Amino acid sequence: MEKLLILNPGSTSTKIAVYEDEKALFVESISHSSEEIAQYDNVADQYEFREKLILDTIEKHGVSVNDLTGIVSRGGVLPPVHSGAYRVNEDMVWQLRYAPMNEHASNLGAIIAYEIGKRQGIPALIYDAVGVDELIPLTQVTGFPEIKRHGLGHNLNTRAAAIRYAKEHGKPYTESTIIVCHLGGGISVNLHHNGRIIDMVNDEVSTFSPERAGLLPNLQLLEMATSGEYDKKSLTKRIKSRGGLMAYFGENDSRKVEAMVEAGDEKAKLVYEAMALNTSKNIAEVSVVVNGKVDAIVLTGGIAYSEMFTRMIIDRVSFIAPVTVYPGENEMESLALGGLRVMRGEETARDYVKVIPEK
Repeated sequence: MEKLLILNPGSTSTKIAVYEDEKALFVESISHSSEEIAQYDNVADQYEFREKLILDTIEKHGVSVNDLTGIVSRGGVLPPVHSGAYRVNEDMVWQLRYAPMNEHASNLGAIIAYEIGKRQGIPALIYDAVGVDELIPLTQVTGFPEIKRHGLGHNLNTRAAAIRYAKEHGKPYTESTIIVCHLGGGISVNLHHNGRIIDMVNDEVSTFSPERAGLLPNLQLLEMATSGEYDKKSLTKRIKSRGGLMAYFGENDSRKVEAMVEAGDEKAKLVYEAMALNTSKNIAEVSVVVNGKVDAIVLTGGIAYSEMFTRMIIDRVSFIAPVTVYPGENEMESLALGGLRVMRGEETARDYVKVIPEK
């Protein structure tokens, strides 16, 4: 029997769980106020603060750290890595402390896992890190040699959904071709082909979503950027968190916009259906990479609970492949199941080697 501590630090919360094999003994999300976070100059400085909260929460739920057999954390913003598991080692801790690709709260997970694991003498892993990037050369090319497409997106949840689908249908994930669409505050589409995410439309260039503006006409965006009305920070904020449904309705809760549709609001109906149409286009876009030879399309994420929204997508894309819906983000379960596969010898964890930035 395995007893795994699961860690998922976010910018305003730390999600913690302990799993006994596939069963969650508890799952808890601890919120952090802006005042608490503001005390620290950078993310790595929050290490002791967050570790104490984690240990206190484990104890509160009557679980002894001495009974843990392993730790699995959300991976941080490492330089491009493969999907799956990595052992947390000194190189990874150094990378996340001193040279991450971006400052992000998820960087703390591996650092905390490493320290607890070292004290307890148990393995510490990350699984499907934020920095997973497995695009093939053909899908990386853009119209500017200076700009390359990257595979950063909702890899943790989408890969778990693809693995689940393959298992439920009796075909190895490594021999399957599955398109997974994550429907959340941002919407992304991943193409899983023979065990690798070979193409993706991430939430920077995909459809607009509850919060994201998505792909915009270049010249009109350039006009806005050079108008003098915005600086880089304010325009980035509008694109990443004030676009989409938020821009149209001042609301990022898709359920409330859907209620407007049901109440007969024609503008809400138009925009909501356009979001579904553009999502469907993104799914069709990645299908051509494999000449349309797709085993399945999976819809997941929070908005996948909506029968109205998923139906609008299914009606448009089911000609490509059968569509399955797995609602919810399931990040903690995804981390736990990934860790279990490693602990049981069903998957092999990689060793991380640090990447020293060029000066």
